[in-house]
Amino acid sequence: MVTGELVLTQDGPLATLVITNPAKRNAMTAAMWAALPGLLEVLAKDRANRVLIVAGAGGTFCAGADITEAAAIARAGDESLAVAAERALAEFPKPTIARIDGFCVGGGCQLAVACDLRVAGASARFGVTPAKLGIVYPPATTRRLAALIGPAKAKLLLYTGELFEASEALDFGLIDRLVPDDLLSAAVDDLAATIAARSRLTLRAAKAVLGDLPVPAQDEAELAEGIAAFQERRAPNWA
Repeated sequence: MVTGELVLTQDGPLATLVITNPAKRNAMTAAMWAALPGLLEVLAKDRANRVLIVAGAGGTFCAGADITEAAAIARAGDESLAVAAERALAEFPKPTIARIDGFCVGGGCQLAVACDLRVAGASARFGVTPAKLGIVYPPATTRRLAALIGPAKAKLLLYTGELFEASEALDFGLIDRLVPDDLLSAAVDDLAATIAARSRLTLRAAKAVLGDLPVPAQDEAELAEGIAAFQERRAPNWA
């Protein structure tokens, strides 16, 4: 019996990856962590896709890793399944947006932090909770969190393990936009559509520079199209 799955759909240039395990508030099972890098690898090669939205099913983003499978999730040589999945998401070459409603806790917060942008509904709740379970958070995960919100705020989240509201997450810099719950999907779709209309090469280069990854070379044809579209006052026809 499938206890959880990652559901990937495509709508024009936008792909949506939905974390689906409603019986456990979309907790990530070992199989789900293991499946994520492969899904992202296939999607990265799909030229129709320009932006990836990561969301949770049924009003909850993700309540973390499935605690009943903690040993399996952690057991993978020098790198856990969760760390490998998080890295694959962080290094995905196209822009990623976390659409956050409900609980975004533990491993769910890991996934959100690994995205490029995070938009949350007003009733979302956040938490980084390893201290409540005696779990040593992976160094890469801890450093990525600290790089986003700063060491002091990261320590506050890690030391207390407490849940906090979306308004606090915005103040911390953990999320980029906060919108009413009923406008969340539309706000993320509008943001994703705006990004999808921009130069694929520029987006990839910006993500590479900011993520300390190899930067693609300038494409003269794309540059020429961008300049021509600007001069002709039309939308560019990106390759």
